[in-house]
Parts: sequence; C-alpha cells; structure tokens
Amino acid sequence: MRIKGLSIAFFAMVGLVQAQEMDQALGTDSTASGNKIKLDGIAAVVGDYVILESDIDKTLIDLKNQGASTEDITRCSLLGKLMEDRLYAHQAVQDSLLVSDDMVNAQSDRQIQQLTQQIGSVEKMLSYYKKPDMESFREELFEINKLRMLSEKMQSKIVEEIEVTPEEVRQFFYKIPEDERPVFGAELEIGQIVKQPEAPEEEKQKVINELNKIRQDVLENDGNFRVKAILHSEDPGSRPNGGFYSITKETQFVREFKDVAFSLNEGEVSEPFETIFGYHIIFVEKVRGQERDIRHILMIPDIPQSAIDKAVSELDTIRQHILDGKYTFAEAALNFSDEKETKFDGGLLRNPINFDSRFELTKMDPTLYNQVRDLKDGEISRPIREDDPRGGPPKFKIMKISNRYDEHEADFAKDYLKIQELALREKQFKAIKEWMDEHIEDTYIHVDDESKSCNFANNWVKQ
Repeated sequence: MRIKGLSIAFFAMVGLVQAQEMDQALGTDSTASGNKIKLDGIAAVVGDYVILESDIDKTLIDLKNQGASTEDITRCSLLGKLMEDRLYAHQAVQDSLLVSDDMVNAQSDRQIQQLTQQIGSVEKMLSYYKKPDMESFREELFEINKLRMLSEKMQSKIVEEIEVTPEEVRQFFYKIPEDERPVFGAELEIGQIVKQPEAPEEEKQKVINELNKIRQDVLENDGNFRVKAILHSEDPGSRPNGGFYSITKETQFVREFKDVAFSLNEGEVSEPFETIFGYHIIFVEKVRGQERDIRHILMIPDIPQSAIDKAVSELDTIRQHILDGKYTFAEAALNFSDEKETKFDGGLLRNPINFDSRFELTKMDPTLYNQVRDLKDGEISRPIREDDPRGGPPKFKIMKISNRYDEHEADFAKDYLKIQELALREKQFKAIKEWMDEHIEDTYIHVDDESKSCNFANNWVKQ
C-alpha cells in the first residue's frame, strides 16, 4: 500500500522490519557488519538527541513507501541527514527558537485527518502504523513534528537575512564555464481575466449576524472559541484544530487578516471583518513577542447560481470581443478583471517562486498546467471554474498563453531572475555549511563505532 504526498514524519512511525527484509528491499549497505541490521542500538548522539539504528530503518522505509529511488541512498548518508536535523533542533532550543505545543498539535491533527482520509478509517490507520491506540500514535507524531519544526525554524533563521547583490549575481554567472552553464526548460507566459461572483448583501449580513452572535457568546457567556470554530468555521485548513494558527507579520496571510490579528491584545475577540475568503472573527490566544497564537472562524456567504451564471456570461462576452478585435487581452484584463494582482499587468500571472512572468513546464503547478496545456498560441480558453483550496469562494477565468520560450542555455540578461535565485541558493548553502562546521565543534556529538568509517559530508567524527 503506497500513500502519496505525505512527509517523512508520517512514515517514521512504521513498525520495525527484520534485517533480512530490509536487505531484500534496499540492498545490503557496505557499512553493515553482516547480513543483519542492528535495530535498537544507538547510532549517534547529537546534543540532547539520540538517533537509534531503527530511526535509519524507518527513514528508509519512508522513502520506499513514497516511491523514491533508494539505489544510491546509503545508511551513512541517511544517518548524516538525521544528525543534521538533530543539530538544527538542538541549537534552536539553545537559541530559544520555540515551537508551541498548540502549533505542533495543529500540524499533527492535519496529518491525522489526511491519513485517515487516504487509508480509510482511524482503525486502519492505527493498524497500518502498528499503533495500539490513538494516544500513542499522537505522542510519537508529536515528538517527530516538534523536532522537524524546530529544525526548520533554525534553518530559516540561518538564511533569513542573506541576500545577493547584482554584482554577486554577475560574478556567480560568469565564473561558470560556458559549457557547464545551466539549461532552462521550455517556459510559458500566461495571462488570465478573472470574474469573482458576488454574494448578495442579504447573504453577507446573514454571515455577519451569525459571527456577532458567536462573538457575543464567547465574551458574555464564556463560550469556548475552539469548539465554536470546529462547529462553525468553513476554513478547511484550521477547522479540525479549532481554528488555530500561529503567525508572525511575515506569515503568508492576506494583509487584512494580519492587520486585525496584530491589532488585538491577548484574550480579545475581533469584530467580524472581510477578506477575499469571506468573513472572519479572530481570538488572540497568546502573544509571544512577534508571534501570535490565534484562533479564527471563517464564514462564507452563499453565492446564488444566478451570480455564477452572470460571471460566466460576462467572460464569454469579453472573450468574444477580444477575438473580434474590439480590444486586446491586456486591455480587457485592465478594464474587466476582478483580480487586482494581475489586471494592471495585462492579466499576466507571476511565478510564486521568483515572481518572474515565466513558468517552466516541468515545474508548473499541476492545476495551472492542466488549465493551459491544450491552448494553442493566440487561443483564449472558455470560462474555467477554479475552487479556492483555502476555503474561499470560487472564481471563473479565461486564459491565454502570451509567450512561449523554447529550452535554452542560460542567458544573463534574459534569465537574470533565475540566475539570481541560483546565486542566492549557493550563498545560503555556504552559510549553512559554515554554521554547521561551527556548531559541530561546539556541540556534544557521539557516533557509534560501526558508523565512524562513513564518509560524512560534515565532520561528525571529530578528529
């Protein structure tokens, strides 16, 4: 049974397997001392964290379950990666980069919900992971997620202030030998004109009244905001966790939501307010410096079929007028599109990775690729419905491929943004390597005798 799209943390709980089965599935590692893999010995210690031999086994099983090729993966390389993660987490604790238990539990709840949907039921999930009950499953998942989140937080801190100047980008590019310069795949520029069906005022007021009623019950009758979020919120990402999010001002939420969240004091509940997703109320549960633990309830006003039909009809008319030459696609986007992010740029979509206007075919979001894959040059699509995965109302759009770019060798002027990204990655990698070297020296590290012969990328076996 293969479960796709899940993180390593999920599969790290798979039960241990016998060494002979592991050998058959993955091949005998050159560092093993025989045909059997020691399952419960200590492979390494990094700071306050112990890595068992079985942790390596679980990670191998994880990779195999996700369909990854394991031919070139050795136990040594996996042990090195696990040690890196533990060093990040250990130093995060030392630097007081804390992760709240609520934040970890919220992530665990989302994973359990996803697993239950994919496997079929809670009972099947527990059986698959060889866990006797949900409590033990949650406990182990909590520890795995906490370590991973601490590790990610530490890595983000190391690179958060690293930037590259135009001169550094130029030097990075021209030091690459001409015959070794990267080749970028075929790319598209894509334009779209969007219509967002509007809910009538009476539906909006109905939602506002309901949110005010919930707010009043919380403030006057000590109603439990968490329970009310589970019962009433229409945000699929946070509803199972009682509407919980842990956010900073850098968190990728819409501005209106963050403005309200950071205007409240601990324990306060906001008035109902509107974002592109619907109407919200926010409860600030805890303030920790620049970080806030909040809970929110989202309600989306009902959009009648008549509003949807109107949006589709308007797009059909716009499309026909463009084809008839009454105005260009860019002019139509400026005058008729409801999407502020693209209308002033001729409807041109921006790549969320680097904000370039080009999308490399092999790296495109599958949903976007499926929307444009059959479009010919100059062709404009019929209206397409797009549901918001974050819980907002649906939108409708017509799309056009503005430009195509064939596969080509990197050009400094034409591909500057991509080259800048590569230069930034190299600089970040060097910063992480320097950080790793420094903290390996300052941290207690022990590697089991059987693993000391590994050719680690880092100096785990201190000389």
